[in-house]
Amino acid sequence: MSYAHNLIAEAAERLGSPRVSFEFFPPKTEALEVQLWESIRKLEQLQPSFVSVTYGAGGSTRDRTHRTVSRIVNETSMQPAAHLTVVGASRAEVDSVLQDYWNAGVRHIVALRGDPPAGVNAPFEPHPEGYANAAALVEGARKVGAFDISVAVHPEKHPASATWAHDIENFKQKLDAGATRGISQFFFDGDAFLRFRDRLAAAGVTAPIVPGIMPVTNVKGLRKMAEGCGASIPGWMIRLFEGLDDDPDTRRLVAAATTAQLCAQLAAEGVEDFHFYTLNRADLTLAICRIIGVRAKEAVQ
Repeated sequence: MSYAHNLIAEAAERLGSPRVSFEFFPPKTEALEVQLWESIRKLEQLQPSFVSVTYGAGGSTRDRTHRTVSRIVNETSMQPAAHLTVVGASRAEVDSVLQDYWNAGVRHIVALRGDPPAGVNAPFEPHPEGYANAAALVEGARKVGAFDISVAVHPEKHPASATWAHDIENFKQKLDAGATRGISQFFFDGDAFLRFRDRLAAAGVTAPIVPGIMPVTNVKGLRKMAEGCGASIPGWMIRLFEGLDDDPDTRRLVAAATTAQLCAQLAAEGVEDFHFYTLNRADLTLAICRIIGVRAKEAVQ
């Protein structure tokens, strides 16, 4: 049996029947909206725990995010989790968005501080009449409705955090304000996530942490995104994709194998939930879900 076959068999054996969730972003054009909804329909068959929809920097996608979330509520069987940030908005504006979501039937929010409009490396300055941070947003959301609230965590530490202690304290404040779980930034080193989980346990944090999984087919395009959020790209991963710039089919196969192995490693350490950053494409995520044992009910024998 080949190494790839061993990898797939190992992933399937370790994972059993994991729970999955997916992230989408609101499309900018009609063509991209068609692509998004084709992906949503394909992934809906897997009955995810929830699906999140991102919110652009400074609320730049507010209307498109709300429209996408509303369609998911009205046209699918899935439970949407709407992203919301505090950047560039007053409390009244944010509360209005929260109330609109509640009225539309949305019961899950992903509460984020958000990146400064000038970029992730710029200093964050709260709106003078806005929420100061994600913890304040969580507290405010709880006053609007009984939302299930997810927040962000960073397995390799948030770029703006000087120390791990500061990073973990920030997460604890969000939990104390009413958050339910942490969804991690994407990562490619399973050991980094597991060490992070150990740090949280040592600090007395018992809330669930869902690993954010990014199936990667283009390392070159990933570099800027990874730098902005503090995620590292292992050397072995860069070497695997070397020379494949003009070979997308092989890149997808490599991505499926490496992502399945990452999920298998985490499952062996007790992880049962996985959050996939789909980039609004279904095929690769579907393939990985099949490898790790997640299938549509009618496809299960």
